[in-house]
Amino acid sequence: MAAKNLVIVESPAKAKTIEKYLGRSFRVVASLGHIRDLPKSQMGVDVDNNYEPKYISIRGKGDVIKELRKEAAKADNIYLAADPDREGEAIAWHVSHILGLDPTAKNRVVFNEITKDAVKNAFKSPRSIDMNLVDAQQARRILDRLVGYSISPLLWKKVKKGLSAGRVQSVALKLIIDREEEIRNFKPEEYWSLDAEFQKGTAKFAASFYGLNNKKMDLKDNAAVQDVLKQIDKKKPFAITNVVKKERNRYPAPPFTTSSLQQEANRKLNFRTRKTMMLAQQLYEGINLGGKEGTTGLITYMRTDSTRVSSVAKAETSKFIHEVYGEAYAAVKIRQGKLQEGAQDAHEAIRPTSTLRTPKSLESVLDKDQMKLYQLIWNRFVASEMTPAVVDTVAVTIEQNGATFRANGSHTKFPGFTTLYVSSRDDGEKENLLPELAIGDAVKLVKTDPAQHFTQPPARYSEANLVKALEENGVGRPSTYAPTIETIQKRYYVKLTARRFEPTELGEIVNSLIKEFFPDVVDIKFTAKVEGELDAIETGKADWVPIVDEFYKPFAKEVAKAEVGIEKIQMKDEPAGFDCDVCGAPMVVKMGRFGKFYACSRFPDCRNTKAVVKEIGVVCPKCGIGQLVERKSKRNRTFYGCSRYPDCDFVAWDKPVGRDCPVCGHYLVEKRGRGGMQVVCPNNDYKEAVAKS
Repeated sequence: MAAKNLVIVESPAKAKTIEKYLGRSFRVVASLGHIRDLPKSQMGVDVDNNYEPKYISIRGKGDVIKELRKEAAKADNIYLAADPDREGEAIAWHVSHILGLDPTAKNRVVFNEITKDAVKNAFKSPRSIDMNLVDAQQARRILDRLVGYSISPLLWKKVKKGLSAGRVQSVALKLIIDREEEIRNFKPEEYWSLDAEFQKGTAKFAASFYGLNNKKMDLKDNAAVQDVLKQIDKKKPFAITNVVKKERNRYPAPPFTTSSLQQEANRKLNFRTRKTMMLAQQLYEGINLGGKEGTTGLITYMRTDSTRVSSVAKAETSKFIHEVYGEAYAAVKIRQGKLQEGAQDAHEAIRPTSTLRTPKSLESVLDKDQMKLYQLIWNRFVASEMTPAVVDTVAVTIEQNGATFRANGSHTKFPGFTTLYVSSRDDGEKENLLPELAIGDAVKLVKTDPAQHFTQPPARYSEANLVKALEENGVGRPSTYAPTIETIQKRYYVKLTARRFEPTELGEIVNSLIKEFFPDVVDIKFTAKVEGELDAIETGKADWVPIVDEFYKPFAKEVAKAEVGIEKIQMKDEPAGFDCDVCGAPMVVKMGRFGKFYACSRFPDCRNTKAVVKEIGVVCPKCGIGQLVERKSKRNRTFYGCSRYPDCDFVAWDKPVGRDCPVCGHYLVEKRGRGGMQVVCPNNDYKEAVAKS
């Protein structure tokens, strides 16, 4: 017998999970994401007719649409259960249009977690499609299309084919290049520190120079240090002139939002943003737990700006903490989640669907990476419901002849939430125990340790820091960060060097053109303002057409000026310094989609090309003749291969060090572990630490 109720979701994994909860009278199928979109071959927006979008069925989705219509014809009731956000609402609206459903019908079902109770409760109160959410998504899509399909063709004509520009993408690129310019223009300044070791009885402790005559003083050069040292009488004791003891509470971080999850997974787990979101999607859509539970969603919806937590989840977690850790660890006062300015409170924070599903209990059903991310989410959430850590601090002032040193000590009196979780920002915090000191105590100066330093330029953005910068500036939304970062790398506008973003020559050219001719597109405040207007559309406070019109009219004038004003940029080829081994003509360095490569200067008559490789100073362990070179895979991952390829096919993902294992004779490689970089043998457990340079 055919199912009377048809449910349409985006993904097969989600469909499989939900179908188990709803029973035989429900058939759940997947649309595989969007089924309608703007055409790829043209702008697809009628700028003269209220920016009317021209939607078409996505190429390759014909069979999916045919199957949806077939299933819909057999069903008495049709429910649209795409994800509970703008994108999900738009998918439901497009499916509704394709199937000819009544747009006001109450057939939209939303749930924040894919668990049996949440799904069944959601089907008790379906609603109609929220056109405010749909319009907010349409406005973003149309704005991005107007920008991308206006600037990208200009870049193709004036710079090179295959380039692109976008609203959020262009701002992300500008942030990276602005930081690079800060680094280039940075002028280091000298400064000195003066540390000292003091002794009371048998106990020794460290302190740092503070100032002279109770005034803070910066040590700008060695002469200033020597003046301080001259003022100190090394034969006389120092006196303790002030002791301040305090009890400080350290509060846990709130549970994850999308952005904070992306940042923390990057810092703690070394996960790329896209990988984090892919794994979170799997945990949300459902994992087969076996037994009675079957396939169950393990976390709540992973696209959220909110740290709000339901009272039910709080109660369950409080009971768990009482039973497992004890009453002293369970927060007495209920903490309310906070919202950042401009955030939408449509969902809860990212949390486990049940605290009782501990990471330990899921070891047999989660793969290694799923387990790492689930543990991170579970630990952070449970810790957020625990008591603060209590830290005893002491600040001591030590003086002699007007020279003042200060020492700070800390000791954890009660660990509280830190028993379970410490955020990456606080990972480096260490306790510093001072001996018992009182005002009037005499202490002996054991030694001084002056050191020269130079101010350092700001660091390049890591993926975590770039996400943080985009969020703090109100640019884009958490769901857009992963595709944005992926695009600027795919276009070779930036590259990752030691896990930090470095702009390429091509990226700097594109950024300078957009800055000059389309200043609003890369203006951070303007882009944040547009995001605020999209939020206003979502809440029904604004209409999308005037907002798009306000953006597009001045932008269209900029496009017309740029058509005339941008001169053709020739990407000059650099001499490679050697000749083509096919025809003998000089080889040159060209810029391609994946970076620089060698090509014959007689192209297209001679099509000889070679990869630009970097020798690592190690002889190939396989043939013993060629040099090992650093290469890039198609996915831009670094690997090491023999320079004599294809005559020698040696390859390794980890960098060989040019020595053999003393245990088995296999070549040794460098590998990053928890303790930093190590030299290891891939064949056994042999390892050695790499000395820091």
